[in-house]
Amino acid sequence: MLSPKISCTTTPLIAEIEEEKAFDAGEASLVVKELQNVFRSGRTKSYEWRMSQLKSIAKMLQEMEKDILDALHKDLEKPEIEAFISEISTSISSCKHALKDLQQWMAPEKVKTSITTYPSTAEIVSEPLGVVLVISTWNFPFLLSLDPVIGAISAGNAVVLKPSEIAPATSSLLAKLFEKYLDNSAVRVVEGAVPETTALLEQKWDKILYTGSARVGRIVMAAAAKHLTPVILELGGKCPAVVDSNVNLQVACRRIIAGKWALNNGQACIAIDYIITTKEFAPTLIDSLRRELEQSFGQNPIETRDVSRIVSKYHFARLLKLLDEDKVRDKIVVGGQSDEEKLRIAPTILLNVPYDTALLNEEIFGPLLPIVTVEKIEDSFDVINSTPERAKPLAAYLFTNNDQLKKDYVRNVSSGGMLVNDTVLHLTVEGLPFGGVGESGMGSYHGKFSFDGFSHKKSVLYRQFEPDASVRYPPYTPQKQTLLKALLSGNLLRIIQALIAWF
Repeated sequence: MLSPKISCTTTPLIAEIEEEKAFDAGEASLVVKELQNVFRSGRTKSYEWRMSQLKSIAKMLQEMEKDILDALHKDLEKPEIEAFISEISTSISSCKHALKDLQQWMAPEKVKTSITTYPSTAEIVSEPLGVVLVISTWNFPFLLSLDPVIGAISAGNAVVLKPSEIAPATSSLLAKLFEKYLDNSAVRVVEGAVPETTALLEQKWDKILYTGSARVGRIVMAAAAKHLTPVILELGGKCPAVVDSNVNLQVACRRIIAGKWALNNGQACIAIDYIITTKEFAPTLIDSLRRELEQSFGQNPIETRDVSRIVSKYHFARLLKLLDEDKVRDKIVVGGQSDEEKLRIAPTILLNVPYDTALLNEEIFGPLLPIVTVEKIEDSFDVINSTPERAKPLAAYLFTNNDQLKKDYVRNVSSGGMLVNDTVLHLTVEGLPFGGVGESGMGSYHGKFSFDGFSHKKSVLYRQFEPDASVRYPPYTPQKQTLLKALLSGNLLRIIQALIAWF
């Protein structure tokens, strides 16, 4: 174990002792130097090493499924099937994809050359960046730790993973599993909280991937800038779902529920954050959502075990504060019940919440779902793009059968990803990148994009010593200048005329 976890419930004396043992900048520097030495040895660059680590991860996922499910239940009370699908199965798919295609990813990409370099060949070589840092988050603490690590290993890097201390059971398990299954000389886990993360960010990394809030994302980017370290920031934002009236309403509502409450109870960066629909259609949509919610979670949804609990007392209080704002209290049309002892809040729908409330300007990250109404559905574009807080979300959803509306939505709404007539499932397509834009982040990963995100694309040009045309060397006679200009113009007729004059 590289660092002890500091508990906020320890006595002052124990806390003082643990503070002395805390993972500091000196220890972080030592870890980075050790990994740099391993990387410079070339061990992580070989195809064989990468494959061996990926196979070990696949083995780990198969053998430790129950332990992973138990940790996720301790941290979030995630229902077993949700935890398996969203965290374990998705990680298995990422690993299998990398194992299957790694040789192809590593192969140099041939590039066409020009007449100015003739005769020559060129290629783009993907080389590992070096020693990279992955800072994970708590809402999908296993998947969002493992998926980037799979990409970093596939690209041939040495890796440090910093799991989230807000999901302590999963963090501890990841540390044990990495120690047992992976090459600890090149892949390590550092547990801890703010002091440990701060110590890590003070170091020089070759790349940092951070998943979390925009506020902390700015801190990570500022720390990285001191070392000119490139970053991938996976943040969030207010993901809208625009619902037109010409849809299969029952299917649309089921998919909205799947993309909000059945997805970690709204505690997901790609969860629907608010709905936009027309004033005329809103009552019909609410009635249908109410029916489908009861069908999914029963008449007393706060007691259901088919959704996760709120992760902590802090986040529970934060969500209730959003509901307790003066302009919000009387806007609840479905749900609103809460149980502080069990950290549960029922699926809650609100109608016509004012635009100047926190509920419509902060990422909700919970089971609250405001509905905004407009006169005509095309006005939804202006709602999304009207403020920096709502513009450029990580995901944007649209439910419609109107082909023109689909085209207009894709053209007018900027988002990290987009899905028409469903929610969340775009993440399951290996060929699509996962990443944000603007306030929702920068860079992307997922499948081949993970490999690319942790690689440097090095351009290589190969030439021979013969033939060696004297036209490129001084002195530049009028004939040489004419031929050079013709060659650079790319105009075949000019080149032929200049060559005739030359000879």
